Amino acid sequence: MATGGKIDTDILSDEIFDVLCSMCKNRGKHSEGEKFCVDCHDYFCINCVTVHSQVPVLAGHKVLDKSQVKSGTSKSLPREPAERCDRHSHKHIDMYCQNHDNVGCSTCMTIEHRSCKNTFYIPEYIQNKSYLVASRAIQTKLKALARTLAVQANNFQQDKHNLLKRKAELLDDIRKFRQEMNDQLDKLEKCSVDEIENKFKLLEDKIEEGLKQLQVHKAKVKSANDKLASQNQNQAELFVHVKIGEDAENVTNKFIEDTKMKITVSDIEFQPDTKLFQQLKQNKTIGMLTEKTTKNDKLLEITGGHSYCVKLESDENECSIISACYMKNGTIIQADNKNRKLKRLDSHNYIITDWYNLPGQPWQIYETSVFISTMTGRRLKQFSTDQSGQKLFSDINSIAVSKNAARIYVADDLKGLIVLDNNGQIVTRYNSKLLQMASYCNLTEAGSVLVSGHDSNNVLQFTSDGELKGEVIKADSRKPAATLSVCCNQQMSKMCISRDGEDNIEVYDI
Repeated sequence: MATGGKIDTDILSDEIFDVLCSMCKNRGKHSEGEKFCVDCHDYFCINCVTVHSQVPVLAGHKVLDKSQVKSGTSKSLPREPAERCDRHSHKHIDMYCQNHDNVGCSTCMTIEHRSCKNTFYIPEYIQNKSYLVASRAIQTKLKALARTLAVQANNFQQDKHNLLKRKAELLDDIRKFRQEMNDQLDKLEKCSVDEIENKFKLLEDKIEEGLKQLQVHKAKVKSANDKLASQNQNQAELFVHVKIGEDAENVTNKFIEDTKMKITVSDIEFQPDTKLFQQLKQNKTIGMLTEKTTKNDKLLEITGGHSYCVKLESDENECSIISACYMKNGTIIQADNKNRKLKRLDSHNYIITDWYNLPGQPWQIYETSVFISTMTGRRLKQFSTDQSGQKLFSDINSIAVSKNAARIYVADDLKGLIVLDNNGQIVTRYNSKLLQMASYCNLTEAGSVLVSGHDSNNVLQFTSDGELKGEVIKADSRKPAATLSVCCNQQMSKMCISRDGEDNIEVYDI
């Protein structure tokens, strides 16, 4: 017989059901949770999960059967990852590519890892494997990275402060130089004005002197005429007046003859210095912005690296990455010569994000001359011979130009590295056993030049003037394939090289 008292329904329900429906429990009801929402981290009964799925905002949530969740209380975690893909937000990250050691959703694997053989469904891959130790280790590394990022953030702020300060200094230099130009132009203008003033003062004085002489002769003529008109009967005096009149006539006629040529004002012209004006017209700026070469730029040191596959399923041949470069947004553009493609790589995971099929095999240049052209393609200069008339190049593989356009770097098959100024004059040459068949040259942010040797199978570093600093990547008997391209991003502390006939690129930490 039952006695009075209140039954603890929560204890009773927990004993009856493994897990409770969250929505029902909030309403004071107790229903067994048959489904689990990965995104909400809640269990739902059959009725409530229908309501959950009908809410538009929740429609994309991943719902699992209770059997797919580890046994235990309602706080148990599902066997499938709950993290959503950054690129495909409607998908969960539940796939792993062992070839690239990279996780992603099923769409990522289909698009970016379709040629990879070792892709796995994560819940199956991690069975009987413990990642607790790895989790703690990566947490320690991430904390260290967070501290490093904080330091780097301060460095960025300091760099920004220094950058803005330097910008203000340079703008002030421009204004000072402009003022100096103004002062000089003011002096030139004053000299030109003074020259005109002096010239016209002489002419004006000449006219004034002529007017004075004219008044004198006018007075003489009038006086002589007045005396002759006085009807003086004294014949002797009349003779004198006639002679005085004749003299006044002669002198005045001579004066008129001497001064009758008028000064033609229109004949006096100002001819500006057209050379000065044309020079100003030709200049786009009042000076040149240059970057000083960092003389203390140290030899790059390799601290570690990884290999990444850049072969696409559609590639018919082995890869031949003949040239490559880091873009401003951090991606890498590669020219695959044998497969006639331009490939773009994500520089974080080094996965091909997109590519473009070309009608022919990409290269940099085929001719044995260097041309300087405008942005519109109008040729300005051509360099093909040196000062003695000898051919500068044999077979050009690659060309690079310094930021200030003061230096041109040419990687030549037989003649090694050739450094020219922008007038085509040789600054220096480097050709030795250490650099055999120079295949590619690339400039670092600090102004150094990286040159890959195809037959020497290495990468050398030079100063901006072509002085050898040292060997960055040495020939490796374990990697017999010849070095093709090299590119470097010092901000990311990465260097990427490709080797002839290899489907993998090598990315090094520097």
